Amino acid sequence: MRTVSASATVRLYHLDEGEGGATTLMYGTLAEALSLARQQPEGVQDGLWLATDNDVVPFLDLEEG
Repeated sequence: MRTVSASATVRLYHLDEGEGGATTLMYGTLAEALSLARQQPEGVQDGLWLATDNDVVPFLDLEEG
């Protein structure tokens, strides 16, 4: 993911590989999205993705750094 600020607008969504669909949890700032993602159960976190205007990254890649 390219360098972005905590106030960058992102889409937080869950990608369900079993059912093949994506569910948007929120549009908001990166800080808000990370906060909401951290509140999700571990099994849900595995399928969370963050999308900016120019990139998409799995949530756990950001958390595990």
